[in-house]
Amino acid sequence: MPTDEPRKSGCESGRWRRAASAAADAAAQALRNGPIGAFTVASIAAGLLLVGWLAFYFLLFIPRGASG
Repeated sequence: MPTDEPRKSGCESGRWRRAASAAADAAAQALRNGPIGAFTVASIAAGLLLVGWLAFYFLLFIPRGASG
């Protein structure tokens, strides 16, 4: 019974296993080191947000005085 898919030899499946193993090792190494860049970007963004909020507070709200 003919099929459209070619038969895979044992050699080809061994290559796939080695490639999958190498990819798993690379992913494990990346997770061991942690997402340092993401934490850096998030820290910079939070710092800029805080500086902006303080600028609005001291330059806009304080000079207007108390309401009431």
